[in-house]
Amino acid sequence: MSTDPILKVEDVQVSFPTGGLGRRSSILGVAGVSFEVHPGETFALVGESGSGKTTLARAVNGLQPISEGAITFEGQRIDTLDRRSMKPVRRRMSMMFQDPVGSLSPRMTVGDLVTEPFRIHGVEGRNLREEAARLLTLVGLPVDFVGRFPHQLSGGQARRVGVARAIALDPALIIADEPTAGLDVSVQGEVLNLLNDLRERLGLAMMIITHNLHVVHHVADRTAVMYLGRFMEAGNTEDVFGAPQHPYSAALLSANPEPDPDKVHDRITLPAEVPSLLARPRGCEFHTRCPWVRDNCRSEPPVRHHENGRTVACHFPLEPGARPPVAETSPA
Repeated sequence: MSTDPILKVEDVQVSFPTGGLGRRSSILGVAGVSFEVHPGETFALVGESGSGKTTLARAVNGLQPISEGAITFEGQRIDTLDRRSMKPVRRRMSMMFQDPVGSLSPRMTVGDLVTEPFRIHGVEGRNLREEAARLLTLVGLPVDFVGRFPHQLSGGQARRVGVARAIALDPALIIADEPTAGLDVSVQGEVLNLLNDLRERLGLAMMIITHNLHVVHHVADRTAVMYLGRFMEAGNTEDVFGAPQHPYSAALLSANPEPDPDKVHDRITLPAEVPSLLARPRGCEFHTRCPWVRDNCRSEPPVRHHENGRTVACHFPLEPGARPPVAETSPA
């Protein structure tokens, strides 16, 4: 794997205006996030709904302006580019959206959908019929699907069309927002295997946004856990899954269903609701829900621990197998 990152995000903030009646204020949807993605690597963002995952992905792709920080892609600073200058960048950085069927135009055939990127970017000298056949073959669909419309596809087939469209222009990075959303479990596995295969065959880097931890464990090299727009923990996926050090990571993983129906595991129950971005808690922002909370967590920002490529934003990182003072034990 190359030591030079293909994508570098540095202290990025995304703010949204709020208020009315002459009052001007803003909230932070992404609150100072940094990470890198290297060629051939899959980097995953996980967290509950509203944690800032999709906002961050849209910022990376230039669909959402940032208020502070810097985003560099293939050595070029891109967060300062205007819409016209961003267009060639998107040829190298494609995005897959959540709804596999809804993200496809119902008026276009599969053949037109997978070759539309060539027309959008003005790529000439290509036989679009041949390109459509090549792309469908790459994603495991019959070539005669070129004449079908999205409503004639299953969810898994529609997702494969979305993948074919995403790889049409040989991008360096694919950003996939909930790539298995709305799919049956067996189909999810097929799609994940396809993404892994394409990453290896085409040398792609991938950034995956999901709340599905099975997806992350299956495909990601590194994982970042988001909460209220910040990274609570980030590191190699096996390290994060094997021994989570942040209480939020531990809680998410404890709620992940086990494949063994006879296995009993301790589920960490998080009290209270996710705080509003309009009223961020003082100190550590997770303290209102943390089973391990202590007094200084309520008043002091968390200490960021950095070791062996792993970052944990917590005053008291967990030891392996740590259990909260009160835990709910339930069958998997």
